[in-house]
Amino acid sequence: MTIVFTGGGTGGHFYPIIAIAEALQDIVREKHLVEPKLYFLSPSAFDEKALFENGIVFISTPAGKVRRYSSFRNFTGYFVTIAGTISALFTLFRLYPDVVMSKGGYGSVPATLAARILGVPVIIHESDSKPGRANLLASKWAIRIAISFESAVKFFPEKVQNKIARTGIPIRKALLRTEEEGARQYLGLEQNLPTVLILGGSQGAANINEIIVSALPDLVSFANIIHQTGQANFNDVQNIANVTLTKNPHADRYHPINYLNEMSLQRAAGAADIIVSRAGANSIAEISLWRKPSIVIPIPESVSHDQRTNAYSYARTGAAVVLEEENLTPHLIVSEIRRITGDPALSKRMSASAQGFTDRDAAHIIASEMLAIALAHES
Repeated sequence: MTIVFTGGGTGGHFYPIIAIAEALQDIVREKHLVEPKLYFLSPSAFDEKALFENGIVFISTPAGKVRRYSSFRNFTGYFVTIAGTISALFTLFRLYPDVVMSKGGYGSVPATLAARILGVPVIIHESDSKPGRANLLASKWAIRIAISFESAVKFFPEKVQNKIARTGIPIRKALLRTEEEGARQYLGLEQNLPTVLILGGSQGAANINEIIVSALPDLVSFANIIHQTGQANFNDVQNIANVTLTKNPHADRYHPINYLNEMSLQRAAGAADIIVSRAGANSIAEISLWRKPSIVIPIPESVSHDQRTNAYSYARTGAAVVLEEENLTPHLIVSEIRRITGDPALSKRMSASAQGFTDRDAAHIIASEMLAIALAHES
């Protein structure tokens, strides 16, 4: 049995694939099936360690990104995608997979087009409340469409809506639970103070970093701060924070970290009383499973079509507050964090509202359907 994953661009496209691969391996062991051969076709490996740990072979497949603004690179991107599709055709013909699972993103287009040409069954998963263009294209020939938000249904062509099922977002097993004490002990967090976890997505968020660093003197006056800065931003943030907190008696309450791996994120989330995050679908799903009050700051709609709709869809549950980036100031972020952490009844209501937003079994549901299709195709 051979299974191909595809998707690309961000951690939001990549890490659900890892979650599904984990679930696949669990089901194979439980049912004593022959272990499938797993491949990942995309322009970049994104996280080679995660691929290796899950027995997934990476095959580089070129793909051109079409931006939402006028750019000459949009023109050249079409030719890169054509070249990638030809490459994917040869790859899929050689591998002859039993099913192709796409998470969307520009990196998925060559593999799903090649699968259509070769007649390989395609399953797609859409994380966002407003589907991306790659998944809308692939939905025309996909045999199953999994979504995370009910609001996504109306964006798909009417003729494919009978193939749609709401599964939720596949979350890696390690992040389905949290561990509070690990972060408290490792970072030396002060007792009897709220802890704020700030996440800017897998790559960090420069604008959020700038606001947080400006707000640090006020934040550390009443809270511990765990701040994932993003690897590219870490040195700049740390240097500016050192200046901002010079002679501040509570400077040791600030803990900048370039990147939180699974274990570190598991522990940091466990210690957090509130989470400040971008509004990527994966981030929202993880926060909802952790049942933590949150402040979500979507990427502006001119840059990303999905985060704003994700943010407000989640906020309607009562589990989160949305702050628009264009209105964000140090005073506003401090005020909202202090308001929520200072009101135990409000924090408790927000935590309760998060429950049930995401299905913990999403990865298992999708993996089971993939195996059923692969076994049918194999026979």
